[in-house]
Amino acid sequence: MALTSKIAPYDSRWRALFSAEKDRIAPSFGVELNGIHHVGSTAVPGLAAKPEIDLLVEVSEHRNETARDDSLRALGYVRGKDLSEGHHFYRRDADGVRTHKVHVCIEGHWQIERMLRFRDLLRNNPIVRQQYQDLKLRLEADNRDGIGEYLAQKAPFIDALMGPERLQRNS
Repeated sequence: MALTSKIAPYDSRWRALFSAEKDRIAPSFGVELNGIHHVGSTAVPGLAAKPEIDLLVEVSEHRNETARDDSLRALGYVRGKDLSEGHHFYRRDADGVRTHKVHVCIEGHWQIERMLRFRDLLRNNPIVRQQYQDLKLRLEADNRDGIGEYLAQKAPFIDALMGPERLQRNS
């Protein structure tokens, strides 16, 4: 089983793709919107990544989710399962290939700080960035069971740097 897409060398166009998608999805969140951040590997210059733009949307609350889901669906997004309480997930594919992921978290959710800290660590520490890239490429080469396996095998590396998720407050 393949990953959602193949890891590619860093592409400077990823920043512009984020900006365009940020502008496209922002109206779906109305007055709840606090901010939209570029996270994940495509947000780290120099880091090879699956070319899937990760957007972290911070909202004041999850209000009128049906309207939000409808608005994002009209933009090509499918809502996945909630990743934790207060952390909604959407994905967009084009021609069967994942292109975008949207994480929607309530203001103060522990994942917001964790995702931003990890992104900034990778941006600012070339040694950790290279270690993470090497790990991702190895996991891709050895992958047999798809994205779940890949994510589970990356988790110990991230947890060692950011602290395990289970120790974070559940908000």
